[in-house]
Amino acid sequence: MSAHAKYRKQEYALTVIGAAVTLLFLFPVYWMIITSLKPMGELFANPPHMFPHELTFAAYTDNFVSNRSMLGYIGNSFIIASGTMLLTLILAAPAAYGLARLRMWGKAAILILLLATQMLPTIMLAMPLFIAFSKMQLINSFPALIVANTTHSLPFAILVLRPYFLALPSGLEEAALIDGSGKFSAFWRIILPLVKPGLLTVGAFCFLWGWGDFIFALTLTTNETIRPLTMGLYKFIGEYGTEWNNLMAAATIAALPIILIFITLQQSIVSGLTSGSMKD
Repeated sequence: MSAHAKYRKQEYALTVIGAAVTLLFLFPVYWMIITSLKPMGELFANPPHMFPHELTFAAYTDNFVSNRSMLGYIGNSFIIASGTMLLTLILAAPAAYGLARLRMWGKAAILILLLATQMLPTIMLAMPLFIAFSKMQLINSFPALIVANTTHSLPFAILVLRPYFLALPSGLEEAALIDGSGKFSAFWRIILPLVKPGLLTVGAFCFLWGWGDFIFALTLTTNETIRPLTMGLYKFIGEYGTEWNNLMAAATIAALPIILIFITLQQSIVSGLTSGSMKD
C-alpha cells in the first residue's frame, strides 16, 4: 500500500471517528427536542421511542401561546444576558488594554488573581453578593443579576482580551497621538477595531453565561417578574413528578439563542479563541 493510500485511509478513519463523537455529543440535544414533541403517553414507553409515533406541539402551544408566562422569563433572560455582555465588555476592554500595554506595578499579581478567581465556584460568590445587595436594596432587580454575572465573566474576558492587545504594534498609540487624537480617542477609534475578533468571542461567551445563569437567579431573586428562563424551567419540576414534555419544550426554546449564536459567529469564536491563545 502506498504512503498516499495509507494517509487517505487514516484520514477516512479519523473522519468516521469524529462524526461518531459529534453524533454522540448531539444526541442529548436530539432527545430533548423529540421529547418535547411526544404526547404524554409516549414519554415513558419501554423501550423508549427514538422518534415520536405521533408528533404533537401541545407543549409549545400550552407554554408559549395559550399561557405566555414563559415569554416573560425569556425577556428577563435577554435583559440579564445582554446587560452582562455589555457591562463585561465595557470593563474588560480597558482593563485588558492596561494590563497589556501600560507599565504598572503588580501586573503579575493581578494576572494570578484573575486566574485564581476562575477556579472559584459560582456558589461561593452567591452568598457574599446576596449580603451586599441586601444592604444596597438591590435584591429582586436586574442590576443585581447583571453585576453578579459580570463578577463571574469579567476575569475570563480580561484574560482572553489581553493577548490581542499584546499582539498590536507598539507604535499605534504614538502615531495616533501625533495625528492629534487623545488617548481615549486612539483607544476607541484605532485599538478596539483591531481586536474585534476577541470582542466578539468574549461577548458571545458572556451573553451565554448570563443566559444560562441559575445560581445567582436562585439566590438574588424571589420575584417571578425578575427571574430568568432558567428559573422558569425549574417550575416544571414538582414534588410529585416532572412535566418532561413541557420542560423539554421550554429547554429547546432556551437553547435556540445558544445555537444561533454559535452558528452565526462560529468562525469568529473559533478564530478568536485560537488567536488569543497564541498571542500571549
